Amino acid sequence: MQEKDEETTAEKQKKLLQRLVEELSRENADLYYQPTTEIAFVLKNHIDDRTKLSAEERKLLKPLSRYDIQLLLSLH
Repeated sequence: MQEKDEETTAEKQKKLLQRLVEELSRENADLYYQPTTEIAFVLKNHIDDRTKLSAEERKLLKPLSRYDIQLLLSLH
């Protein structure tokens, strides 16, 4: 049962990260062409800025490191 919950959390994290990439890409068109390491850095800063996400979204993404974000973005 816990494995299923973890998969669900990972799926939610991935969906939210993809949404954030889309939003940030609208603000900075060049972001799409950046390496995943740079995108993960931008996302981590965005996540750490408490004003830009809801409490639930922040709780879901806060435990992720930049490396975790890179991995989730690279999985399609």
